[in-house]
Amino acid sequence: MRFIPLIVARPEVQMAIDEAIMRARIEGKVPDTVRLYAFSPSSVTMGRFQSIVHDVNLDEARKLGIPVVRRITGGGSVFHDEYGEITYSVVVGEGLHPALKNVEDSYRYLASPLVDALKGLGLDAGFSGLNDIVANGKKISGSAQTRRKGVILQHGTFMYATRVEVLGRVLRVSKEKLKDKGVSSIWERVTTLEREGIKLTRWEAYELLKESFFNAFDLEEGELTDYELEMAERLVEEKYGNPKWNEMR
Repeated sequence: MRFIPLIVARPEVQMAIDEAIMRARIEGKVPDTVRLYAFSPSSVTMGRFQSIVHDVNLDEARKLGIPVVRRITGGGSVFHDEYGEITYSVVVGEGLHPALKNVEDSYRYLASPLVDALKGLGLDAGFSGLNDIVANGKKISGSAQTRRKGVILQHGTFMYATRVEVLGRVLRVSKEKLKDKGVSSIWERVTTLEREGIKLTRWEAYELLKESFFNAFDLEEGELTDYELEMAERLVEEKYGNPKWNEMR
């Protein structure tokens, strides 16, 4: 498996790279791939089928200079804090491991390095529901997934120092959703490493996750191919940088 080192970029670029890797993998041009990346500036990504008006406070996002981009994966809206969040992405063929045939098992198999990393820091960490990871009972990571032609793209967050107050301003989290989780505010539901008493820099968080993914999978450091980079460039122009895609639904 190939590992792509840290890329820091705008949301439309990151989403385009993820899709370009998936397309290249479907075509058999690249191997299974893991990468870690960060957004700059801080950004919001929305699930493939979400309503931008119902799920994102666009006035607040604009005020704070936070771009909003739609993913090709499902799931909810996510705030990616450039000062406190690393995103992981895995593109693999379904044949890599038997667990990948089942949706819930696949989420856990592909995100297990995050749980291992949290446990290594001494936190009580584990999976919750279909696609969340909790630390000391609160959500610290969420993942989203899509499948095409026998290939899975799964990506998700790792909140080491996300500013929860900014998250609460830009995302519209319904009271019903909070009630379902047995809490009354976002503060009770979400946590970060910093809130659990562990302070890491971006580089330290990156190295922690990188080591955990290398321990879990047979990885070899590599780079994006010209084919993937050219496709990502096209996808930025035609899709992820296009309001028609981002503001649909």
